[in-house]
Amino acid sequence: MSQQIPDLPNALTLAQRARNIRRHALRMGEVQGQGYIAQALGVADVLAVSYFHAMTYRPEDPEWEGRDRFLLSIGHYAIALYAALLEAGILPMDELESYGADDSRLPMSGMAAYTPGMEMTGGSLGQGLAVAVGVALGLKRKKSGNFVYCLFSDGELGEGSTWEGAWSAAHWKLDNLIGIVDVNNQQADGPARDVTGFEPLADRFQSFGWHVERVNGNDIGALVAAFDACRNLTEPKPRIVICDTRMAKGVPFLEARERNHFLRVEPQEWQDALALIDAEDVQ
Repeated sequence: MSQQIPDLPNALTLAQRARNIRRHALRMGEVQGQGYIAQALGVADVLAVSYFHAMTYRPEDPEWEGRDRFLLSIGHYAIALYAALLEAGILPMDELESYGADDSRLPMSGMAAYTPGMEMTGGSLGQGLAVAVGVALGLKRKKSGNFVYCLFSDGELGEGSTWEGAWSAAHWKLDNLIGIVDVNNQQADGPARDVTGFEPLADRFQSFGWHVERVNGNDIGALVAAFDACRNLTEPKPRIVICDTRMAKGVPFLEARERNHFLRVEPQEWQDALALIDAEDVQ
């Protein structure tokens, strides 16, 4: 079962948390004038449900042994994870404007040695799920009841190491491992499904011995139900939540850009984007 997260205000809903994560990401992006903003906006709902519904952790002690682990395989999604860590109180809000600066704890690609709450150094895509298998297996051998979450991208589905990790997780019956794949169908070389076709994705993971939930990754209610199903499953097998998300969710003029894998945004557009996020009617 999900546990109450200590030392965090309880007044905000998950939708409000997701909006704040989007705001933090846009403010960090404005510092550099560019970045992987579309991914951060798209995955904000997933991160809100992960950090404010599903996971157990202590904001004041990011290395607490009793925490659930969240591994970010996609190093360039760091801006999204930093936004969640800021919202969770793991990172202090006054560091937000240091994003991408020299000597900052918030480098543009996630590095575990620099950032509290960053469990792995990503960037070499396709490695995260295999690393998560090792972490989950280690926790099993320590008799820990904690979960390991691993967020990876649809672009990583073309990497053989991802499927080696999937096979290994099923072999070891890692029921403490919850994979999260962000299916936004966009990568640097074009639509992800055209670069390396990965559908039918749910069937593929089921054939590897995983329990699969596939949801609209921008529907918070659906995400909550999927994460609860994965956490409460009694079968000894790994679990995965396949999240179909929309790049740049919540900012229509960025959603409409044909290629938004890496966005360069004009100065006034940052404020326009923030105004759109602020105007959302969230409960």
